[in-house]
Amino acid sequence: MSKITDYSFLFQSMFGTKSTKGKSITGSFQLSQLNSSSIQSQLKAAGIDTNSKQYKAVIKEMMRAGNGTMYTNIQCIKNSMKCYDKDGDYINPRNGLAGLVLTDENAGRQKRIISISESSKDEMFEQTKKEFLRENGVLNGDTTRRTDVYDNLYRKTKKDDRLAAGYTMGQYERAYRQAFISAAKAADPSWEIGKSIPSGALDGITRESVESQLAKSGNKLVKRSSVSGSSLDIQI
Repeated sequence: MSKITDYSFLFQSMFGTKSTKGKSITGSFQLSQLNSSSIQSQLKAAGIDTNSKQYKAVIKEMMRAGNGTMYTNIQCIKNSMKCYDKDGDYINPRNGLAGLVLTDENAGRQKRIISISESSKDEMFEQTKKEFLRENGVLNGDTTRRTDVYDNLYRKTKKDDRLAAGYTMGQYERAYRQAFISAAKAADPSWEIGKSIPSGALDGITRESVESQLAKSGNKLVKRSSVSGSSLDIQI
């Protein structure tokens, strides 16, 4: 299996279902028949390039999901090829971008700290602060707009770096949030997540002030310790 993310449910619905009686619906064929001269002729007649990475990606996923026994048809294959770019990379239907599916092959490219735009970091800082104040520090998956921030970042990033860009942004996001938590507790030592944040507690926190305390350590961003001039890093 090459995909870490499982899209089997998607392909079952797009390409058809396994026959329980060994019969296919009209115009459909089993994946095990794909290499027959008859099916190959139909594919060619439909203008499908069986040497394209799009086609190969679709068939690979279909075989994985259906193990050769699932039924599909020419139109389903053509439609499904639109879900992949010319390199055979899946296109995220939410944002229309490829390079965001984590696989065994690209997993090593994800956990890297790379340079991301200042405007993207500004956007994440402001969004994190806004939501922190609104939700009293609670992470609310129902109301957050952080996905929009990540999508805007991905649009500014070349495809091969999108996983790493998301990983890097996640490191900054956690650093911003931790700075807000620390500031709230400094203003009121009894404060805890879910309680009202002391008025003005975050006023002195800027993106630059948070990032000035960060250092790269391997594939992570860590907070420097200034205790006795030590270079000890504290992971955040």
